[in-house]
Amino acid sequence: MMPRVLVLGGGPDAEREVSIKSATAIAEGLRASGRHEVRLEIIERLTGAELKALPGDVIFPYLHGPWGEGGPLQDVLEADGRAFVGSGAVASRLAMDKVASKQIAGMMSVPTPPMFVLSSTQDRCPFGFPVVVKPIHDGSTVGLHICGDAQGWERAMGVIAGERAKGLVRSYMVEPKIGGQGWARELTVGLLDNQPLPIIEIVPKDGLYDYEAKYVRNDTRYVLDPVLPAGVGERVQGWSVKIAAAMRCRHVARVDFMLEQPGAGAGGGGQVYFLEINTTPGFTDHSLVPKAAKSLGLSMSAVCDRLVELAIRDGGGVR
Repeated sequence: MMPRVLVLGGGPDAEREVSIKSATAIAEGLRASGRHEVRLEIIERLTGAELKALPGDVIFPYLHGPWGEGGPLQDVLEADGRAFVGSGAVASRLAMDKVASKQIAGMMSVPTPPMFVLSSTQDRCPFGFPVVVKPIHDGSTVGLHICGDAQGWERAMGVIAGERAKGLVRSYMVEPKIGGQGWARELTVGLLDNQPLPIIEIVPKDGLYDYEAKYVRNDTRYVLDPVLPAGVGERVQGWSVKIAAAMRCRHVARVDFMLEQPGAGAGGGGQVYFLEINTTPGFTDHSLVPKAAKSLGLSMSAVCDRLVELAIRDGGGVR
């Protein structure tokens, strides 16, 4: 009898539509392999009782955002007891929290930009411009602000104050923009069973890899195995493995870095900085982890099959 795989998508967070695309692509990939009986469920939130009512031997959750990939859903999955794809609740909470992720990177001696957690009374920028302001517990660059000067800072603070007035309360952090007013290169490392995939360089047309560049426009370039300064590739792949292992991530992840170009900003000289780790990276045919896997001869179906195998191997009891 073929294993029954329950694929979950959707969720209550800002990245719901992206999650539906990822979950749909995963379900299609699993069906194409012919090795599984696949059921796709698009959900909002769900309780333990609601999850138990859904049939499946293995659960393949692919929700993006704080509830779906930040720990709450993983609590439900662990209590359910069935094998499931992805990190457990502890790792998911650490990875979703950008402050905690940066602290762990620092413990691993991985360079990461300094940061400051914004309070509701914050009126002055704690760093020299330009700076990046972003939510601590969101992904897909939701709520991202690049502030090149005091006017940009005031605009960002006005948007955040408007969110609070409407009841949307997010915790924000600010950090110096890597490269200053100059240019920096964005690198990403996918992990499959904590083994690094080939590096991809992200080259947005206007220099900012925001939500529009990721999911709306088609002008972002992705360079597989880019030419990098000596040792950079080995460092970012090695750091990715160390950080994921320290957080107890499992099965799949993606780790993002910025490479500062020589001469860019104060002390610029080709330094690499850790940005964040994502335990539920985008998973369509156009997403970065499947792209990197494809370069190794692994089709979308093969990667999805492998993730189900890893879930069966590790079960639902996350250690």
